[in-house]
Amino acid sequence: MRTIQLPGATATRTVYLPTNPYYRKLGHLYVAGFYEPSMRTPMDNSQFSRNQDRLDNANSDPLGPSIGSLPDPQISESELENVNKTGTTTVGLTTDEGVVVATDMRASLGGRFVSSKDVQKVEQIHPNAVLTLVGSVGGAQSFIKYLRVEASLYETRRGEKMSMKALSTLAGNFARGGPFFAIRPILAGVDEEGSHVYSLDPAGGVIRDDYTVTGSGMQVAYGTLEQHYEEGMSNEEAKEVAARAIQSATERDTGSGNGVFIAEVTEEDVEIQGHKDFDELL
Repeated sequence: MRTIQLPGATATRTVYLPTNPYYRKLGHLYVAGFYEPSMRTPMDNSQFSRNQDRLDNANSDPLGPSIGSLPDPQISESELENVNKTGTTTVGLTTDEGVVVATDMRASLGGRFVSSKDVQKVEQIHPNAVLTLVGSVGGAQSFIKYLRVEASLYETRRGEKMSMKALSTLAGNFARGGPFFAIRPILAGVDEEGSHVYSLDPAGGVIRDDYTVTGSGMQVAYGTLEQHYEEGMSNEEAKEVAARAIQSATERDTGSGNGVFIAEVTEEDVEIQGHKDFDELL
C-alpha cells in the first residue's frame, strides 16, 4: 500500500501500487501505470533455468572459442605417459630439385610398448610443403590440422600460396602458444625462394638448415647424414640417403622402426609413399 497525490490533485489517496509508477496525461486526466522491470523467475530445472545457470558462470563463454583461438585441454604430466607417442626418427634434406623427408613407421605407449607398426608420420599441409609428426600422436595431429587450415585460409583470402618463411613463422607461433605438448616436427617445402627445411622445438624455436633430424633416433641418423649428405644432390639421391639414415636409427633406437615413409616435394606437387622394406630404396 502507498499514499500518493496525483499531479494537479488536491487530495491524497491510499492505493496499492507496484514498483516504479509512471503517469500519462490523457486529455485533462492523469492515468497511472507501472513499469515491472523484473522477469518471472524460471521454474527450477527447466531448460531456461539451466541455460541461465550456465550463463551465470563467470568462466563460461556462450559464444564458444573465438576465431584463431587454440584449445586448452587440461591434462597432467602423469597422464601423458599413457598417450600414444611416435618415438620417431624424422629426417629432412634440401636438394636442387626440392626437398625429401623420411620418417619411420612406429608408434608406442610411453616408449615401452609398440602400439602401431604402420603410422604415417609425414603429412602434406600446403600445396608444396609437408610436416612430420614427432611427440604425442594427438598433439602432432592437431598441430598439422591447424597449420593445414591456416595455409588454406591464407591462399583463399590472398589468392596466393603462403611462403615457407610465413608458414614456418606461423608454425613456431603455434608450437609456442598452443596445447600441442612436446612436439618437435620438421617443416619442409618449396617456394619461389627455393628449398627449405626447418626444425621446430616446443618453445617455438624455428631453425633452418640444409638437413636436419628430430626424434629419439636423431643421434644415430645425424651420423649417417654427416657422412653421406652432399649439396646439390638430386631427389633420388636424397631419398636413398634419407632412407639409410632412418634404417640406421631403427637398428639402435627402440622408438623407431617398422619401415619408412618418404615424402618428395617439388615445385609441382607432393608425393608420399610408404615402404616396409628398406631394400626398395637402397
